[in-house]
Amino acid sequence: MSSMATRQLLAALGAAFASATGQAVHFESVGGVDAARRVRDGEAFDIVVLASDALDGLAAEGHVLPGSIAPMARSPMAVAVRAGAGRPDIGSEQALKQAVLAAGRIGYSTGPSGAALLGLLERWGLAAALQDRLLQARPGIPVAQLIAAGEVELGFQQLSELMHVDQVDVLGTLPAGAGITTVFSAAVCARTERAAEARALLDFMRSPETAGLRQRCGMR
Repeated sequence: MSSMATRQLLAALGAAFASATGQAVHFESVGGVDAARRVRDGEAFDIVVLASDALDGLAAEGHVLPGSIAPMARSPMAVAVRAGAGRPDIGSEQALKQAVLAAGRIGYSTGPSGAALLGLLERWGLAAALQDRLLQARPGIPVAQLIAAGEVELGFQQLSELMHVDQVDVLGTLPAGAGITTVFSAAVCARTERAAEARALLDFMRSPETAGLRQRCGMR
């Protein structure tokens, strides 16, 4: 079980693991809030992959095996516009701030990256002024979908969620001084009946041999 931001990476890792070991892997990716809820509700998953703070919460409640949490990927936030639209300058924090002020509608996601963006707007002193122009994507709906549909002019989400999407142009990751990076971690679920296999998969996902897959998915 995972949140949406890692779904492409996990699909690639699962295929590589199956090729290397003959052990089939299936990941289900949903909104991060829903993923954590389903683990809490007792669904029997072997591994859960979430933003580190959300996973720490599950660990504190006893839903993952002690000592099994392992950081898996660092995922930077990026900014995107609809393909063919004007490309505002975001090369500096001040330029990004001006781009945000000039945008008619601004899309952002649920989860830790969305909360971090709201924190950035608060630090800039723009949260109240932009409140009526902010559109939060529903859980499980990528911001890229809002951009492609023309519902927002400027969209913020994990680079992995915005890259390689039709009708979306990625302007780049957030500049120095305004950068937002989410660490995603994996853990073995407490309800698993296949803990050894789950740990083997987790070790494989974090191995140096899989670094190229992370890079191709916009992560480190």
